[in-house]
Amino acid sequence: MYDRILVPTDGGDASLKVFAHAADIAARRDATVHVLYVVDDRAFLTLDDAMQSEAVEQLRAEGRGALSDAKQTFEAEGVTVETELRRGNPGEEILDYADESDVDLVVMGTRRGDFENSMLGSVSREVVTSADVPVLTVSLTDEE
Repeated sequence: MYDRILVPTDGGDASLKVFAHAADIAARRDATVHVLYVVDDRAFLTLDDAMQSEAVEQLRAEGRGALSDAKQTFEAEGVTVETELRRGNPGEEILDYADESDVDLVVMGTRRGDFENSMLGSVSREVVTSADVPVLTVSLTDEE
């Protein structure tokens, strides 16, 4: 049922919690995990070309590091992993990748309290409401 699992990441430490859920599902089903990092360049569109290029390259470097860390994490769990770095609107890129790669499940983190209020406009909400496949959201909200 789940042969290809997409795990979008922003490279934050909280991603490890998402990775644990995805690795558990993948290991039980001998599935491949696809880790995606999207450089969100929308905030830099008003900068001049040189500044925009520098800012985006810094984010690309962070993305490459995040993907490398994710790959090591999944491989340590015995899970086959593929990685990809993209640039654009994160929600759109996640949905496009899911379609292009024929994934069966998306596993992603979300910082939420009240789902309706705090997810309005977020990447998680966009993916949950628009994906053609099931989406497992893992709460990254600090538990007190």
